[in-house]
Amino acid sequence: MCLLLGFGLAGCVFTRPFRDSSGRIIAGSIASMETITIGGIPQRFWFRGVSVDNPVLILLHGGPGASESPLFRHYNSELEQHCVIVYWDQRAAGRSYSSKIPPGTMTIAQFVSDLGEVVEMTKRRFGKKKVVLLAHSWGTILGTIYTYEHPENVAAYAGTGQIADVPMDEKISYEFDLSIARARGNRCAIKQLTAIGPPPHSASQMLVSRKWCERFGGSFHSKLSTGWLIWEALGTDEANLVDLVKFGQGNHFSLNYLWPEESRLNLTQYRDFHVPIFFLLGRYDEQVPSVLAARYFATIRAPFKRLVWFEHSAHNPPFEEPEKFNRVVITEIIPIAKAQDGGRAPTARR
Repeated sequence: MCLLLGFGLAGCVFTRPFRDSSGRIIAGSIASMETITIGGIPQRFWFRGVSVDNPVLILLHGGPGASESPLFRHYNSELEQHCVIVYWDQRAAGRSYSSKIPPGTMTIAQFVSDLGEVVEMTKRRFGKKKVVLLAHSWGTILGTIYTYEHPENVAAYAGTGQIADVPMDEKISYEFDLSIARARGNRCAIKQLTAIGPPPHSASQMLVSRKWCERFGGSFHSKLSTGWLIWEALGTDEANLVDLVKFGQGNHFSLNYLWPEESRLNLTQYRDFHVPIFFLLGRYDEQVPSVLAARYFATIRAPFKRLVWFEHSAHNPPFEEPEKFNRVVITEIIPIAKAQDGGRAPTARR
């Protein structure tokens, strides 16, 4: 029996199976919520796709510690008709959060190692030679590094809200916040921003800058907001108030231990890739300034690369322009994976 917590259900999350017009579960489809040990700790996964014969796409959510699985499920579920999506709550994020996680394991190297285990697990399970990595914000750190180090396992990499040079990203984002605050005469914003000063910032100071970036349109160019996205997430079958609590716990825990390392990171050292590279950038992104991502993209060498601008988005194109985002993934990225997926090994139907 589900338990009542406040104004919502605290239990009974599930993911709906794929059914045909007669209500029968479609043969060869997968709709599963599972806990799998990765990197020595239990981590939460959903696997969803209308056919296990389709390419596998692993979502690398933002944060750190900010599971976006319900949001991708809400806004981008069309992708499940064209690929098997691996919704993964990373170490200490969402339902993978636990107070027992050793703080010493909260390093970028460990997260990249976890991703390596996830890639190998999904390749074995679905009989694939390679997978697609679709990364957002913090997830682009993991995706960029792993793709650079293990091109043999990656059919294509796509980064949205792509990080380039974190210290420079933070500097430009802070300058944007302060300039808008002054232009609008927002005394509260000016006071808070001048109090923290320019980067480098602690995690708590960075969150002050992020707050004003969102309010000034640098995180969302549309009418979306963090609060609205939380509401949309809670409207999915796969999430409820437990997820909201764990989101806060995981995000706080992850930022405390990962931000000192993340805040010094410069990804522009990774330039030579041996897989197709896509950057899907919001024109108005000032949270992780897209102008810096575009400059980074220009330096990348790859067998194929494509930059797609989302003219009505800031930091969140998958949720601000979902139709266009889905179309780009379905028509441009998935076909590349299919072309590389010859000789598929047989797999058991679920």
